[in-house]
Formats: sequence, structure tokens, C-alpha cells
Amino acid sequence: MKSSIIFFTFLSFTFLAAQHSKLSPEHYKEQRDAFRNLLPENSVAVLFSAPIRNRANDVDYVYHQDPNFFYLTGWHQPHSALMIYKNPQRDGAGQYREKIYVPERDAYMEMWYGKRYSLSDVKKLGFERVAERAEFKNDITPTEQFDKVLFFEFKNDIRNQTMYVLKNGQRLKVEDPNDLFDLKANLRAAVNFPQDFNKLRHSAYQEIMEADENNIEEVREILQSIVARDSMLSQDNIINKFLNEPTQNYYKEAQRQTAFALRNYNFDIETLPMIMADMREIKSKDEIQLLKKAVAISVVGQIEVMKAMHPGMSEREIQGIHEFVYRKYGAADEGYPSIVGAGENGCILHYIENDEEEIENQLVLMDLGAEYYGYTADVTRTIPANGVFSPEQRALYQIVYDAQEAAINASKAGTSFGELYYLSYDIVAKGLMELKIIEDPSEARSYYPHGLSHHIGLDVHDPGNYGVLAPNMVVTIEPGIYIPANSPCDSKWWNIGIRIEDDVLITPLGPENLSAGVPRDVEGIETLMREDSVLKEFILPELETLVQ
Repeated sequence: MKSSIIFFTFLSFTFLAAQHSKLSPEHYKEQRDAFRNLLPENSVAVLFSAPIRNRANDVDYVYHQDPNFFYLTGWHQPHSALMIYKNPQRDGAGQYREKIYVPERDAYMEMWYGKRYSLSDVKKLGFERVAERAEFKNDITPTEQFDKVLFFEFKNDIRNQTMYVLKNGQRLKVEDPNDLFDLKANLRAAVNFPQDFNKLRHSAYQEIMEADENNIEEVREILQSIVARDSMLSQDNIINKFLNEPTQNYYKEAQRQTAFALRNYNFDIETLPMIMADMREIKSKDEIQLLKKAVAISVVGQIEVMKAMHPGMSEREIQGIHEFVYRKYGAADEGYPSIVGAGENGCILHYIENDEEEIENQLVLMDLGAEYYGYTADVTRTIPANGVFSPEQRALYQIVYDAQEAAINASKAGTSFGELYYLSYDIVAKGLMELKIIEDPSEARSYYPHGLSHHIGLDVHDPGNYGVLAPNMVVTIEPGIYIPANSPCDSKWWNIGIRIEDDVLITPLGPENLSAGVPRDVEGIETLMREDSVLKEFILPELETLVQ
């Protein structure tokens, strides 16, 4: 028994999810080709898999792949890297433009954590070159040949992993020399990445480098906004002089100084996020189908909870019904932590404790979304636990409904995100003024404190440029009103939190509400809540009777 305890102390349990991709290798190849077309000339982009996250002690969270990496590869395993070249490279087998690096086969580790794919298996996924991760160090070394090496900003949240090796008939625990920690360390060394790197200073220097006599004042405004985010940069000699030098010709001297400061660097951490935002905000036909399924599953969850809801339930029980429906349909996970807030908890925008034991006759805000093969829905309904809206609840709910209805109808190609938000804000402000909750439209911001819309996809908040709507975007429309206790209004409105959120596909013909299958108007909700639930007879014994 003692030896077993020692062994498992050394062993970290990492739970790998099954392969998530429902899309074909051709789909990902098309994504990589489109991505390559957006790269600067003579550049290489380097992307990494997500790190393994530790839950506690020797147990890790279920692995979830980095969305950008998954978007281009469909590859779900950790400790992997991808290099995509703008211009063809050459090796003994001919020309290639991409190479993926994956973990080597290891029968002992696979016994614990599941299958690793052979290089030939990975090759079938459509990659031009496939290699074991140990090759990455050599391949990344000659970065001087590229004008730009593109990658995402480094994060300091990666553990140096261990592995087991067989030596003299014994298995020894050693540091893994080719895990994600080392893959990223190899890139840092290859591009001469400074230890004291400051992203904002680097961005400021890039702005100065691109300045000319026609846009000096515009660049100064950008620098002022950067300094506002990090006041220490006001002490940087180059930035300070560019902001305060009275002569218009100083920018030439500043450019000379920034060029000298950046002389040893050819890395770029700004372009890659912009490319991914350009690509990921527009969904392919196959992506839209997966999103539709994720939304449909989430809709069924909302419907079943509406029918099962009663005042004796707890927030966690409500959460459990939603997530049971997700699993029943084969959704592996939630797209984000489930939000189930009754009464005052509904006024907390990202409330995830869900630990209220008795919801009683309060409104219950339910913001949940199923993740289906990597793609996540985001659907919110707010309903009365007893099945009937009180006059105050109904009045506020109608305002939110009207704001959402107007915004959904206006969600057409060419409309800006800002236009949609202000349309909804004006309706909320007018409604709150009519109820004497506020006196001036500007006060509505206190009760409607968040934005109206965001993209969904592989992330619940998918990357995007947030300019104007375009066909094949999938966005949320989610106005809300939240009036916590002690707000400066009549107490009859306190502890009412309402959000209605739907997932909308933008088409050439107008908006398509993908989550319209679950009621969102007062009458529709109350009617559905009167229906019998399949869970009515699902009664478990009291916990106290099970514990002696």
C-alpha cells in the first residue's frame, strides 16, 4: 500500500477529451490556405496547442484545445506546434508550406492517458509535413531568414511537465524536454525574445516606426492611449519625447531610435490576432451547422427547465437539468461556466456559484450554452420560478424584450454593432424613465451595464473586428436590466435581474434567430411553464436518509 501511494504521488492525471473535430481534413486545409494568404511576405506563423491546466494536486482539468490552434488543425492533443509559411520551404522530399509537430508514441503513457496518433495517422489529416515535437527546436532556429515571425503573446501559465523513461529496467520520472513549456522556450530563444518584454512599449514603438508627417498627431493620440494603460511608459525616453517634442520633425529621430531599439527583433505579436479576428468572425457552412446544433441542444435545455421549474428547486439543480440535456445529445461540455442566478444573484452579470438552495418565487436568470464538437451556443432566458411574472417583473421584462426584438430585427448586413447597441439602449432608457426608475437617459447605464452583442464560435466570445455585420456571422443579441438592492429607485424593483439572449445568424436575406425555438415573450414562457415535465416523477431520496 505504501509503494502505491508513492507512485501515484508522482503521477499527474490529465484527462484528454475525445477527438473533438466533426469537420473534414479538407475543411482545415482550406482554413490554413486562407490563413496563409493573409500572412505578410516572407513570414512564418507559429501556433501552439493549449497548456494542460492543473485542477489540484496530481489531477488536471479535462483538456481543452486552444481555439486558434484547433481552428487551423482540428488537432486535439497537447504539447503540439504548427508552423505555416507564407512562401514554400524545401526539404529532401520537396516543397512544403506547413508542418505540424505532435507527441511521439509512448505505450506506457498511452496506457494511462489514451492513444497518441502515429505520424502516418496525423498525415492522413491533411498536413503537408508531420514531425515529432523534438524536431521543432531545430526547425525554428534559423529565424533570420524571415522578415516576420508571427505568434501570439506568451502567457506565463504553463507548467514544465514530466515524463517517464525506462532505464536499467526501471521507470524514472524526468522533465519532458519537448513539452509545451520547452516548445515555447525554443521559440523565445530563436527570436531573441527579451526577458523584460513589454507588449505596450513594443506596440508604441511600432506606431512610432510607421509615423510620417501626415499622421503625427494621430500617432500621438494612440501613444497617449497606450500610456494611459501603463503610466510607467511615460518615463520611456523615446515615447516621452515623441509625445512632448514641440517640433514636427522629431518623429524622424524617434524612428531612428526605435529602429535601433528593435534592431535584433523580427517577431510580431500583433498581426496574428488580427488575422484570426478577420477569419473567425465569418463562419463557414460547416461551422454554421455545428453552431446550429449547439444552439438547438441549448434550446431543448431551456425548454425542459421551463417545464420542470418550481419554487422548491435550487440553482444547482436547474444547472444540472440543462447540462444533463447537453450530455444526452452528446455535447461534451459547456461553452463557458453555467450561470443560474435567482433574485439578487441574477443581478450579478457573471454569477457562477449557483449555490442558492431555494429559489422561492423569484425570477431566475439562466445563461448557459452547450459546446458541440468545439462550437458553443450562448442562450439566456429569465423566468419566474412559480410560473407567473409579477407586475414589476413583467414590466421590466417587457422593456428588455422590446429592446431585444428591435435589435434582432435590425441585425442585417451593413449594420454596425454600435448602431444595434444604441438602438437597444434607447429603448431600455425610455422604458426605465416611464417607470420612474430613472430621470435621465444617461442613468440607464447603471442598470444596463454591458454590451449588446458578441460573436460566438469556438469561443463563446469569438474573435472579431466588431465593425459592421456581414453574412455568415453568428452573434448574440442580449440586452438586460439589473436592479440590485439599495438602488436609487423604489424598492419594489430591487433584486430583479433580467437578460434575454439569442444567437442570430446574419444572412443576405436578414437575421435568422437560431434559438427562437424556446419562448422569450411573457405569454409564451408562462404557457410553456404550465406544461408537464418528463422530470416530474424523477424524485430522489432525501440525502439525510442515505447517511447513517
